[in-house]
Amino acid sequence: MASRTRVVIVAVLTVLLSAALAVQGMAAPGTPAPASGRLVAFRSCTGLLGYAKAHAVPFVSAYGFGRASGLPVGQKAPPVGANAAPQQGVDYSGTNVQETGVDEPDLVKTNGATLFAVENNQLEAVAVGGAAPKLLDTLKLDNGWSHELLLSGTHLLVLSRGGYWIQPLPAQPALMPMPRASSSMLTEVDVSDPAALKVVQTLTVDGAYLDARMVGSTVRVVSSSPMPIELPYVTPVGATAKALADAEATNRAVVASSRVSAWLPGYRLGKQPRRSLVSCRDVRRPPIFSGLGLLTVTTLDLAKGLAPVDSKAVMTDGRIVYASPTGLYVATEPWSARPLPITPNRSSSAAATQIHAFDISDPTRTAYLGSGTVPGYLLSQWSLSEFQGVLRVVSTDSPAWWGGGPATQSYLTSLRSKAGKGLVQVGRLGGLGEGDRVYAVRMIGDTGYVVTFRQVDPLYVLDLHDPAHPQVAGKLDLPGYSSYLHPISGNLLLGIGQNVDSQTNEPAGTQVSLFDVSDPKHPTRLYRATLGQGWSVAESDHHAFLYWPATGLVVVPFGQQAVAMHVSRTAGITELGRIVHSQARQSQLPQIDRSLVVRNALLTVSSGGVASNGLARLASLGWAAFPSPAPAPRPVPLPGGTIKP
Repeated sequence: MASRTRVVIVAVLTVLLSAALAVQGMAAPGTPAPASGRLVAFRSCTGLLGYAKAHAVPFVSAYGFGRASGLPVGQKAPPVGANAAPQQGVDYSGTNVQETGVDEPDLVKTNGATLFAVENNQLEAVAVGGAAPKLLDTLKLDNGWSHELLLSGTHLLVLSRGGYWIQPLPAQPALMPMPRASSSMLTEVDVSDPAALKVVQTLTVDGAYLDARMVGSTVRVVSSSPMPIELPYVTPVGATAKALADAEATNRAVVASSRVSAWLPGYRLGKQPRRSLVSCRDVRRPPIFSGLGLLTVTTLDLAKGLAPVDSKAVMTDGRIVYASPTGLYVATEPWSARPLPITPNRSSSAAATQIHAFDISDPTRTAYLGSGTVPGYLLSQWSLSEFQGVLRVVSTDSPAWWGGGPATQSYLTSLRSKAGKGLVQVGRLGGLGEGDRVYAVRMIGDTGYVVTFRQVDPLYVLDLHDPAHPQVAGKLDLPGYSSYLHPISGNLLLGIGQNVDSQTNEPAGTQVSLFDVSDPKHPTRLYRATLGQGWSVAESDHHAFLYWPATGLVVVPFGQQAVAMHVSRTAGITELGRIVHSQARQSQLPQIDRSLVVRNALLTVSSGGVASNGLARLASLGWAAFPSPAPAPRPVPLPGGTIKP
């Protein structure tokens, strides 16, 4: 996924328990003892409110709650506001997703006749069924710094992030940030007539939209919200000890007297009154204190509109979302100074990742299954894969933002959901990439591929057919590394990553590698092609990668270019050409964000528009320019030094 940073808007609370209670992760008095591996359900709003307030003491100060990091106390973050039907995979390519049948939000969606794209804070509809693309309509979107799309029939869902969203590092109570009120907007657009895009309904949800998955017409939206949403904190008048003490006492009283309505996220459907997004009984918490943010899974049925069908919540953070057709998993590092009790195979680190599992087989509801832990940190959604009821998880001692180290190693852990016990470990394989960290993971059926790197690139082939005893089947050491792996027909695996200078061990340019994995014990690299100095977005965002099996076409964005290649076992990697959007009415060439195939055309999308090129020789077939967004009004100075927008 493109780099997504998020404001984990964690919470604010207080009452009369000692700070040690929160730091040590102890339960509040009267809280029922948790079953192993299971989240604890709140039996009432009184219980939820008491637990939240009980863990607030260490974070309340004279300036409110949490550590100030930007806005003044109480200030809000910005709001957001034909003929036979073409077949995906035959007539056109869809979004490059992890699991077949599970769609993922992206910048571009198509039904084979119309392409929908979000660029320049606008939704564009482009006819792509003919010889040349043609702009049909443009719809200005409400303010937000990120928009993504899901398409189901004539229903297009625009998911917009607003406010603040900072990707969480391993949570530490002493570093809890000041909560920021934030909201996310979901917009349903009727695209039955793509030349007349029509907003049907909007759904505004408290909290930051983290990710979503769609199976059929059912969408699960995962969001994170602060607890409480907003309270009237004060700041000290002066800096004397008495002023600080008085302000802190007032802020503690504010939290102590707050009601449960201030702690649970709400939603607003259109102009209807605000409603609670989740009930107290549908909120759970980990056995050990894991923060005061609220992770919510909201179920929508696009065929019926945006009214929430079901919501479940966990009092914790959320960082990584993965889904199979029947299961949804949310992973995050535990929010506790005390490590969770784990027994990893040869573990050299006390760090762990919590994984919460939900059953999404019923399109009308989401059911909590259980939770589990694995050692270390996960790289991305590709670190998780469900197969035949077993969740496989690849983790490493060192997080991606730290790099490797002498004691670092990686693991593959097999987990299975057991009634009353949560996600229970079935097997574990350790010792992968000692001294390295994980750069890429791909699990296909009962085979896994893991790339680790520090000085060389070991490509591990894992035998996962026995979940209780996962094994290393084979290993290939190469200079450089791959950070995205994609299966190609005929037991071939394509890797997108970086070549590395043998002297400096620094990245030396993007490379494409073709591996033969037909013999798991002896993987080999058949071919390698270099694209030049720089990085490809596909290295970190799989949605930017295109593989069209019918012709062996691979397209990789590379700066302002889309590099088209033909890949096969016999001919290797042959570059067909590079597409640039020189037609764009911009001061410089725009970066190409996405590529897709529709019938006999290769379409590339940038902020400037859509280009169409022939599949065989990349001959230009046409260009559809996107309208430039309206310029924002410039501030006008007023007397007295104030600024009028």
